[in-house]
Amino acid sequence: MDKEKTFDDAMKDLEGIVQKLEQGDVPLEEALDQFQEGINLSRYCKRIIEDAEKTVTRMVNEDSSEDTADN
Repeated sequence: MDKEKTFDDAMKDLEGIVQKLEQGDVPLEEALDQFQEGINLSRYCKRIIEDAEKTVTRMVNEDSSEDTADN
């Protein structure tokens, strides 16, 4: 998987895989490949979300520290 893929692009790809697999007419080998790619995309998206959460938490904590220092 392309590590430079945006979160939105990865989610669109993941949604496409889910739709394709839900149709049920995919050969087993292709379904397994698609499933594995879906797992990889899901993990990639999860890492992006976790990084964003850490950034927001850090920013909020820094802001709280500044507010406390001002008082």
